[in-house]
Amino acid sequence: MTKISYEERINLYYDRKNGMSFPSLKSKYSINKSGVEYLVRLIDKHGFDILRTNENKSYSLKEKERILNRVLMDNESILSVSIDEGLVAKGMLNNWLKKYRENSYNIVERKRGRPTMKKELKPKKNETIEEENERLKKENLYLKAELEYSKKLGAVVQARKNQQQKKVNVVSELRLTYSLMILLKVSGLAKSVYYYTLSKTDKDNKNKEIIDKIKEIFINNKERYGYRRITLELRNQGYNVNHKKVYRIMVKLGLKPLKRNKRKYSSYKGTVGKIADNLIERNFSADNPNEKWYTDVTEFNLRGEKIYLSPILDGFNGEVISYNTSKFPNLEQINDMLNKAFKNKDLEGLIFHSDQGWQYQHQSYQQRLKNKGIKQSMSRKGNSMDNGMMENFFGLLKTEMFYDQEDKYKTIDELILAIDDYIYYYNYDRIKEKLKGLSPVNYRLQSSN
Repeated sequence: MTKISYEERINLYYDRKNGMSFPSLKSKYSINKSGVEYLVRLIDKHGFDILRTNENKSYSLKEKERILNRVLMDNESILSVSIDEGLVAKGMLNNWLKKYRENSYNIVERKRGRPTMKKELKPKKNETIEEENERLKKENLYLKAELEYSKKLGAVVQARKNQQQKKVNVVSELRLTYSLMILLKVSGLAKSVYYYTLSKTDKDNKNKEIIDKIKEIFINNKERYGYRRITLELRNQGYNVNHKKVYRIMVKLGLKPLKRNKRKYSSYKGTVGKIADNLIERNFSADNPNEKWYTDVTEFNLRGEKIYLSPILDGFNGEVISYNTSKFPNLEQINDMLNKAFKNKDLEGLIFHSDQGWQYQHQSYQQRLKNKGIKQSMSRKGNSMDNGMMENFFGLLKTEMFYDQEDKYKTIDELILAIDDYIYYYNYDRIKEKLKGLSPVNYRLQSSN
């Protein structure tokens, strides 16, 4: 904050309270917006006396350590702590933090007056042989500790990333040989910093079983699960764990689920038949099985060779009711899918939604739906999210078993088998948060009981 007198600060406070703008205040008092806001909040909390009593206040090491710990250990903001503690200078706490880090997390007290000459430790006068031996023994132990510490730390000290953590690790390792007091002196670590870092170091040692389970779930599901779904699976297996802990551990271990790419294929060929009304209007969910179905066709391009997948999803639980994988997107594919889906089912009143693809405008397709008492529904032209349930499924499918994994499939037949495997996995094993942590099939079976 710019140095201004006590009277000027009071005048600034009243000018701001009376509505003077920040640019006008800056022009009048040479103080920026953040400085004005800080001064106003400081006076609002402590009154005008804080400007006199704390102006040249000297803070002891213990006071500085307590204030710094509010930021470093209690995760309070620098601004809120500065105001609460009545620090008149806005940048004071920032300066303390900077010097604290520069001095290897030790609080250095600034000496007032002329600096004194550094005294070297000298032997006492009339030192006995026993006292001399004890002194030399302590000096020798210190030098040995310093040498061994330096050797173990090696290049670690030069690599600034996680330097403090590595220092703590070395100190902990050498505690079996040397006293903590010597090691803290050699390393330059404060005792409080050592124990605080040590508590963070040991944090995940207690979570070893959880960590192993997280890795197991992540690998078993072929890197498809993020932290929310892994949390659900952990709970299914009897582990009561918070999703924030799972997220932190996954970040620490570098476990990142696969990212989605965009779908490109479209079966729209213009108006070639009758267009049905949009009966869904993006209300995708259903209260019971076989109330709302969704379908679409997507393309897989494996090094220039293409296949097409045509599935049906149930709006009740997202289950794949039936599907067909073909090298050509034709009516035979659609009819095979319908044959499997219609078998032994009463579908009177079902709403069956799709986009305006040529297959769904075809007279034979529409007649088959009509024969089963099914109400046809179509997305509006150019509104892919009107069929958002299918869009989401295709994005998920390709992200988890195809995108950036094409090299795994040597032939198109291998890819077809992988799609079969994935759909079985999706229906029977892949859990969903909105299905209470169950897979689509298990959710349907549980709901029917």
